Amino acid sequence: MPTQLVQAAVICGITWMLWRFCRQWVVKSSLDNIPGPSSNSWVYGNLSQLLALDSWPFHNYLLENYPGIASLKGSFGSKILYVFEPSALHHVFVKDQYIYDEGQFFFRSNELLLGKGLLATWGDHHRKQRKMLNPVFSPKHMRHMVPIFYDVGRLLVRAIDERVRAGAAELDINEWMGRTALEFVGQAGLGYSFDPLVNDKADEFASSLKSFSGALAKAAIPRRILPYLPRIQGPFAGLGRWLMSKVPHDGVQTLVALADKLWGRSTEIYSNKKVALERGESLGERVGDGKDIMSTLLKANMEASGEDKLAEEELIGQMGTLILAAVDTTSNALSLIMTRLAEHPDVQQKLREEILSAGADKGLDFDALMGLPLLEAVCRETLRIDAPVTQVFREVNQDVVLPLSQPIRGRDGSMIHEIHVPKDTVVVAGLLNCNRNKAIWGEDAYEWKPERFLSPLPATVTEAKIPGVYSNLMTFLAGGRACIGFKFSQLEMKVILSLLLSKFTFEKTAQPIIWNMAGVRYPSVGKHGGKASLPMKVSLYKGASD
Repeated sequence: MPTQLVQAAVICGITWMLWRFCRQWVVKSSLDNIPGPSSNSWVYGNLSQLLALDSWPFHNYLLENYPGIASLKGSFGSKILYVFEPSALHHVFVKDQYIYDEGQFFFRSNELLLGKGLLATWGDHHRKQRKMLNPVFSPKHMRHMVPIFYDVGRLLVRAIDERVRAGAAELDINEWMGRTALEFVGQAGLGYSFDPLVNDKADEFASSLKSFSGALAKAAIPRRILPYLPRIQGPFAGLGRWLMSKVPHDGVQTLVALADKLWGRSTEIYSNKKVALERGESLGERVGDGKDIMSTLLKANMEASGEDKLAEEELIGQMGTLILAAVDTTSNALSLIMTRLAEHPDVQQKLREEILSAGADKGLDFDALMGLPLLEAVCRETLRIDAPVTQVFREVNQDVVLPLSQPIRGRDGSMIHEIHVPKDTVVVAGLLNCNRNKAIWGEDAYEWKPERFLSPLPATVTEAKIPGVYSNLMTFLAGGRACIGFKFSQLEMKVILSLLLSKFTFEKTAQPIIWNMAGVRYPSVGKHGGKASLPMKVSLYKGASD
């Protein structure tokens, strides 16, 4: 009898798995009537086009040919709904955000790589973490950190000055932005100095962080297998991690090696800081003056009630997540801004004049720095048209209806006013394409024009009710999973720009720069998938003061 029960259970399990796999071809779906492009692979569907480093033409094709909604194919014929119209995005990120959640591949792979930080939790657990972290990312807290930001920014100015004092030089701006971003997050985020910005090259740890985007892009497909690695508790809790280290894929192996370094350094920083706090030592004379994010967070966690406390592995995971997010996203956003300014020397000079006139090179407080109009416009316009994160994935955890702001014509000619989205459907939110949608931003939506933010925005933008947390843009997402550190990122970008532009000029070189469409866009020279690099000609500004 027990043998028969086991056999029945195995048969039921196999049947259920086969049904989940085959039902997409058996059961008629409302998504079948949504127009979309054909795919060139049954195994990968449109994912190979969507996730490729050279996927820019495909994203443009979706933007030009579909009115905010398109049906794509996933692996083995599965269905994907691609969304970039504001009303639908509002439901995905705000109104029904707990139905459209990050995919399990996202949570599980991030947990295996980075630990249980914000990028690896969901539901009540995620809300608990954000509740603890929100105060340290508030504008109020950022105001106290402005002096730290200027101190780090001046390290960068001194480093570049030493290299161009004798004459113009070609420097890798992306590397310098990455090193500076790491020192920002080190001092202001963790109360720790990673890189004093003295040597020509970063140390091995800092250099390895810049390989994350490329490795993540190369591992985009195998990363979706990681949720199926064992989640064993107890003595064998590391089995899934060990199995991941054996995956025969260069991108996955790079991610594993980087994650090991990141976890080791984060654990070291956490342990030292925890010991100092438990001994009652003052952190006022340490890096960050005790006002850094993690010192503040650790003190708050010690004082929190039992149910609100975060576990040690969560705090260490937050450190690794903070390091990668700041180094990868913000540094590449700064590289995008510097690229645009080098392409538009007239705007570069106008911005320089605004900075010098306001005295931003000498140091401004938070509100004065944030209030510089052209500086704000340049940042907003670059983050609009060059959003570092192109798209994010969501999975539907129950059947749901997705309303549309405007009806679309189905494959059968009927008008579709809302879409029934079945459970387990993958939804891709096209952040960059929402930011560049001509129906919202006008016929010049593809042009970099900072002046659009120096006048009232057109009614098509304000009436679209784009749900993003920043400036009618989807760049920093929306809802409960919006980027918690976007104020930190803004402050970092503005301090760096105000200090660099007051002292130096930046020009393009003859080397061809390719922007790779990875999880976070990054530049390389000459080919897709190359080492992250952005060479620029840097000179002393003739009007700069010593």
